[in-house]
Amino acid sequence: MINTQKYKVFVSYHHANDEDDKIKFVELFSDMLDGFIDNSVWDGNIDDTNLSAEQIYKKIRDEYIKDSTVTIVLIGKETWKRKHIDWEIATSLVNGSKNKRNGLIGILLPSRDDYSKVNYDKCTIPPRLHDNVTCGYAKVYDWSYDVDFIKQIIHEAFNRRFTINTDNSRSRIKNNKKDILKSWC
Repeated sequence: MINTQKYKVFVSYHHANDEDDKIKFVELFSDMLDGFIDNSVWDGNIDDTNLSAEQIYKKIRDEYIKDSTVTIVLIGKETWKRKHIDWEIATSLVNGSKNKRNGLIGILLPSRDDYSKVNYDKCTIPPRLHDNVTCGYAKVYDWSYDVDFIKQIIHEAFNRRFTINTDNSRSRIKNNKKDILKSWC
């Protein structure tokens, strides 16, 4: 039986490269959710020169990810390089006073060369996402058009929030990675 509960979902993605896939995802699945929270952080949205790292993460959590219960990371070719995606994942994993931690899912976009989950390269997904796949808190899936499948994986991610501990121990990325680097591991 497919779960009919609706969730508020925060979608994290690389704005410059994956905007079209994010729009397609929201169009396909927005009816089944209580709402998509489309407040991903763009470069320049937060003046990080005047704030401490903790203030930035709190700002992302309280102003961008607020009210969501599951974070979906749309994983394109260069998603792993983006500091704001790392920050969005990191703050999604925090049990704060205003917001509880989110469930976490990665979805491999069709634009990736290794789009199939069977053979994706763990070194080219966001490192913090990989840490949480390793500990069992998060899962990575192939892109799907199946509404029932997406409902099910969101529901499972929501439930893992209460039964599995996160791994948020990695140092936060301070700068976007350069193109010359092939991976983080």
